[in-house]
Amino acid sequence: MITRHLPQKAKLICGFIYRTEEFYEKTIRILRKLFGPLDYETAAFLFKFTKYYNEEMGGPLYRRFVSFENLVASESFVKIKLRCINIERNLSFKSRRKINIDPGYIDLAKLVLFTTKDFSHRIHMGKGIYAEVTLRYIKGGFKDLDWTYPDYRTDEYKQFFIDIRNIYKNQIYRKKLLTHS
Repeated sequence: MITRHLPQKAKLICGFIYRTEEFYEKTIRILRKLFGPLDYETAAFLFKFTKYYNEEMGGPLYRRFVSFENLVASESFVKIKLRCINIERNLSFKSRRKINIDPGYIDLAKLVLFTTKDFSHRIHMGKGIYAEVTLRYIKGGFKDLDWTYPDYRTDEYKQFFIDIRNIYKNQIYRKKLLTHS
């Protein structure tokens, strides 16, 4: 007999690239209303890995990562990515984004990002949204894949993701204890 194994809910994360704190703060207020409170937030740091966003947003650009307290079912991520695209559009000026929002999730085994761009290693999830396993968690740390973005390969980013994974691990451990008591 075939048994389906549904995945555990995952830890919603968002990465941001932006020029001014004003747009970051506006975005966070909107996302908190949609997805609930944050349980992790990095400080802003200079984003210097590519000039891809500079023509659209100007510079210098900053980067942050957050995670949300509420865990999310993996089938919700197409809708989450579409909401983030709408937020970017609503905050745009003259068709130029003021902030880039990259939603994804962390579970015990991996970090997954969502994008509108297809490529050989990405899987279409619906409505023009693709999923990509960006990092794998193996033997106590996140490991790169051939297509992992250069910034996601850094020890600094990986430490953020380990911190978030530890929060997630504690959440699911507490949940298991509560359901078995």
